[in-house]
Amino acid sequence: MQHIKNYINGALVEPVSKTYLDNFDPSTGKVYSYIPDSDEKDVELAYVAAKNAFPAWSVTPKDKRSEYLLKIASLIEKNLDRLSLAESIDNGKPLKLAKTVDIPRAAANFHFYGTGILHYAAHSHSMENNAINYTLRQPVGVAGCISPWNLPLYLFSRKIAPALAAGCTVVAKPSEITPMTAYLLSELCIEAGLPAGVLNIVHGLGGKVGNAIVSHKDIPLISFTGGTITGKHIAAIAAPMFKKLSLELGGKNPNLIFADCDYEKMLSTTLLSSFANQGQICLCGSRIFVERKLYERFKTDFIARTKALVVGDPRDEKTKVGAIVSKSHFEKILNYIELAKTEGGKVLCGGNAVKMGGDFSNGYYIEPTIIESLPHDCRTNQEEIFGPVVTIMPFDTEEEVLDMANSTIYGLASVVWTQDLTRAHRIANNIHAGIVWINCWLLRDLRTPFGGVKASGVGREGGFEALDFFTEPKNVCIKL
Repeated sequence: MQHIKNYINGALVEPVSKTYLDNFDPSTGKVYSYIPDSDEKDVELAYVAAKNAFPAWSVTPKDKRSEYLLKIASLIEKNLDRLSLAESIDNGKPLKLAKTVDIPRAAANFHFYGTGILHYAAHSHSMENNAINYTLRQPVGVAGCISPWNLPLYLFSRKIAPALAAGCTVVAKPSEITPMTAYLLSELCIEAGLPAGVLNIVHGLGGKVGNAIVSHKDIPLISFTGGTITGKHIAAIAAPMFKKLSLELGGKNPNLIFADCDYEKMLSTTLLSSFANQGQICLCGSRIFVERKLYERFKTDFIARTKALVVGDPRDEKTKVGAIVSKSHFEKILNYIELAKTEGGKVLCGGNAVKMGGDFSNGYYIEPTIIESLPHDCRTNQEEIFGPVVTIMPFDTEEEVLDMANSTIYGLASVVWTQDLTRAHRIANNIHAGIVWINCWLLRDLRTPFGGVKASGVGREGGFEALDFFTEPKNVCIKL
């Protein structure tokens, strides 16, 4: 059985402790590989490698750094099938989703920042005949990058690529639940000839590896994507140390559907935005608000479409809903469904674990679930479930639906369905979310900033703002 290794100073190495953790295939519930049970000793080795590589990498010409990133992007594209299969096995998501979304977007991240750094400009300001002021942007140093399990390589690359492009070196930790694509990326970086120590990947538990990265006195910036509770813990450590901090956290995203929407387009997209990747995407719309005059029609059609979704083997082309990522998360989702019932919710479809046969009999599968009759302020509608569970509820007025949509502590993303352009702009202005999709979902332009407000995060990860995060501006004034 395969033993995954850390990637430190340009080489694949065992953890210092020589101990490993089980890595489960969620579709079968069986161990299929082992990951390093690393600790602060491995993080220190990675940091020293990154520190030693920084002086040369930080002054490597932008076009040369670009070449490395574009080479990695090309290798990801060439290894699409291998990486997609690894992500499907590791994560439980349908293979088709990994092949058409996750892995191509990982390649796109390296390509975007590999080309974007070539056009990254500073500013100068003339004080007539007195002086010239200009902004010098310099890489900060060793970046600590910690990514989640739901979109393993896609979100991992969204941190690593801008850091490397900006001239930082990196100590990175992928999720211990889904380590395989990060391990394969290590191999691709070696193949691309990336200089030793520029990128270091340390596998292991958050409490050991993640905490060691965040609390390391000489790692000056942290980029983290994951749960809000963990984000609070990281902020509490990083703030007294005055680290630069980017946190992309949880969501409880509203989907606002008005009666004048393009109905068929809305229905098919809402199905996708509810249950893609088993609802394990931070951008999924888990609270669906429907204008009352359209509510019964929507409910009938949405239930029918949801019941038609095929739950099963992630590698089967017919599968639309794969396995939940882990046993603990599987149990958490089922507990929330039970909570919804105690809060007065009516399960319209789904709500149960799915018992598969054969090799998949011990896998973690849950039916796509729709719940109605819940108050908007109950726990089920306020807390992040992060699974194939959505609630639906009618509304009468724009003011009412905005109040309900904005009632959670979160503010990551939102979707608005209407043909009324004025209303669309008005809703976008008044909804508390960092991302507002109008008549679409998950349509991303990498040039735009990405992130949420309130408890959904601090800072922006996408666009050139990501390069800004990994650089430090310095004002220089020349007296004429």
